[in-house]
Amino acid sequence: MQWTLEQLRQFAAAAEAGSFSAAARRLGRAQSAVSTSVGLLEADLGVELFDRARRNATLTPAGEVMLQEARELLRQAGALEQRALSFTGGREARLSIALDEALPYLVLDAMVKELAERCPALELTQLNGTATEVADYVEQGRASVAFHFDRGDPGPAYAHRYLGDVAQGIFVAPGHPLAALPEVGRNDLARHRQLLMQMDGADQAVLSPTVWRADSSYNIAAMAANGVGWAILPLNIAEYEGYSNALVGLPCADLSLPMLSVRSLWLRGRSLSETELWIQRRMGELLRLGAP
Repeated sequence: MQWTLEQLRQFAAAAEAGSFSAAARRLGRAQSAVSTSVGLLEADLGVELFDRARRNATLTPAGEVMLQEARELLRQAGALEQRALSFTGGREARLSIALDEALPYLVLDAMVKELAERCPALELTQLNGTATEVADYVEQGRASVAFHFDRGDPGPAYAHRYLGDVAQGIFVAPGHPLAALPEVGRNDLARHRQLLMQMDGADQAVLSPTVWRADSSYNIAAMAANGVGWAILPLNIAEYEGYSNALVGLPCADLSLPMLSVRSLWLRGRSLSETELWIQRRMGELLRLGAP
């Protein structure tokens, strides 16, 4: 068979426009050229695509089936062309990024949606994990760049860039004894179990003699929601759909909580691609906006 993509385009245009003349106007071609092209396609395929007994370009039953096949082939050809254009424009074919599970999901959702529109040919892999795990993914070469909460000096192997901040607060289950107090102080917090983020090399405020640890903010939030203890959590975790009714914030005037810094992390000496730089910039903008 010697049919071409151009013949498929003209066939699809005629079917969608309802006539060869309308298809010719849409394509900027002569009507005779479109009619001839479709006729050659029919001869090559050995299938009658249009019912010539009717005035308009009416598809035969076989033509209706072939139209679906033609559309799929044209879609694939368009994707192939788009990917080739992205390569000639200097964009990478594949990208693997590591994302801290505790980052605001609205920010991540917006960024990923915009990335899909900006780089339709990109093959993207997202690796999610704790702040420590996503740094390990970069060191292991599984991800080229990570985005996570700043939990301390990442070490000499990494380069990093500050992107923005997320607020945090003190949270307990509604039935916890601390939830009944109009305001809590350090002494009140010290009387109850504290739930802490487990991070190697991270310096966290330990305010209670009784401490439980976990390496996941969501695990800590789950323990707090179950009344196990109180925890300092990013606001986006506490306000997440699964915990919004299971956790309450505690006002504590004598405990000043700093903002949690969000940063990107990559191996020192490596130059970031255009797409990675865009992700950094856009995530910083979304963090400053507080998510869309």
